[in-house]
Amino acid sequence: MERLQEFVEVWSGESGEPARLVWRARRFRVTDVPTPLVGTADWWQPLGAHDAAPGRPPLAIAGWRFQASADDGETHVFDIGHDGEHWRLLRVFD
Repeated sequence: MERLQEFVEVWSGESGEPARLVWRARRFRVTDVPTPLVGTADWWQPLGAHDAAPGRPPLAIAGWRFQASADDGETHVFDIGHDGEHWRLLRVFD
């Protein structure tokens, strides 16, 4: 699956999990429980070249994967990430 780099608008619930998004002028509502995508914590990046043994670098939520549906029933699984300013669509699974 190729990685996309499209901007999307995302609305979150009280817990911070995505509740809906707008992609290509279409609104999709989240229809399952979002799964956090984890990556190395930002504050660890300057230390990334060092060996973190025994263990691994600390992780943080880097994005979300969730199923969402449009009003007409069109449904996809979306991977999104935040670049510090904007939400980006990373992948779409049909």
